[in-house]
Amino acid sequence: MRNLLLSTVVTAGLLLNPVQAADSVKDAVSKDYNEYLKELFVHFHKNPELSLIENKTAARMAKELGAAGFEVHESVGVPVDGFKPTGIVAIMKNGDGPLVMMRADMDGLPVQEKSGLDYASKATQNSPITGKEVPVMHACGHDVHITSMVGTARHMAANKDKWSGTLMLIVQPAEERVLGAKAMMDANIWSRFGQPDYGLAFHVTSTGELGKVNVLAGAPYAGVDSVDIIIHGVGAHGASPHSGKDPIVLGSQIVLGLQTLVSRELSPRQPGVVTVGSFHSGLKHNIISDRAVLQLTVRNTNEETRKLLLAGIKRIAENMGRVAGLPEDKLPEVKVSKEWSPPMVNDDDLANHLKALWQDKMGEERVVSIPPTGMGAEDFPFFVIQPKLKSVYWAVGGTPKSEMDAAANGGDPIPSHHSPIFKVHPDSVKVGVESTVHALMDLMSKK
Repeated sequence: MRNLLLSTVVTAGLLLNPVQAADSVKDAVSKDYNEYLKELFVHFHKNPELSLIENKTAARMAKELGAAGFEVHESVGVPVDGFKPTGIVAIMKNGDGPLVMMRADMDGLPVQEKSGLDYASKATQNSPITGKEVPVMHACGHDVHITSMVGTARHMAANKDKWSGTLMLIVQPAEERVLGAKAMMDANIWSRFGQPDYGLAFHVTSTGELGKVNVLAGAPYAGVDSVDIIIHGVGAHGASPHSGKDPIVLGSQIVLGLQTLVSRELSPRQPGVVTVGSFHSGLKHNIISDRAVLQLTVRNTNEETRKLLLAGIKRIAENMGRVAGLPEDKLPEVKVSKEWSPPMVNDDDLANHLKALWQDKMGEERVVSIPPTGMGAEDFPFFVIQPKLKSVYWAVGGTPKSEMDAAANGGDPIPSHHSPIFKVHPDSVKVGVESTVHALMDLMSKK
């Protein structure tokens, strides 16, 4: 009889084996999704808001988390560019145990939705950057993240007898501009609300199969810097180029020179990216401008690579200016933006532990470890690097297998994130809640 008891789990007065206990989580999440969360997801998708002005989204999240029984703190963060902070910290204390933090980002993008969904966004807002009215879309899946957080909050509140400790839910603004996490940390949230023992977050991905969880040891997300290069030329008539200093020619030489940073200065086994995403100069066919501006995105997976790439960009830009004969006070200016983030590096032991947990609770076929194919970045690391927390950032799939198979066989390609035709299946909310609940219940299990 003793062995039988050791091999069972007591839930609601019934003896369930571990598989049945796991199924009860899945069933409870599915029921809440069908009755409540799916409609909430549609609401968030139809009503996206831009970075720093997520006021209505934040208010709805505060309402939802408060209704679930959490102690909600609003307007958490320092002001950025004069905008009132919209961050939220929600706390549920449930006896002795670890403090575990779970984060979800909530901002949308200035993109006009063309997904064809019957709940597609038609929202517009005045951009905090330009002041002009722009279309707004959840083109990266943050609506999945915040809806899943509400589902997680509701499930954890309804099952307080199964866990012990303090659960901290963070609703973060301005991830798309990599400003929100740092703004919240600059408000000293750990000293105000407690320093977590663990930090968790996930991202839905259109390139992942619906129903599956992807977790990796190492760095699933790169660090990112935004860099501007301002080139000062000497204007002239297009028919007399010898009388000026052409910033377009100089800019082109800089663009080509930058290509050698990764190919010839970075180790072949060390990832890095330097992409020139914007090149602006001139107004007319026959006028040599006196100014050009390059905008770069720079990606890395460690601080050493970051330093090498940023130093190389400055060296190439300035010395190309010298090659062009510019005086020292007119050399190209290299400006590294405040919109940056370090790489996200998972705690290997915790990542491996959660992978085994999810395989046990959700089924081995639903848990994968597929390395990223690009150098996508995130600002979640600001929450977990100083002081360093045990943390894991994972992914949940958002595209049905049938659509992925069709794309592989020559059908419509899977839309990428930030595309106007981006879409993920609403059912990805269920996977987000299910994986998060299993992680929290394990880390906060009653001893």
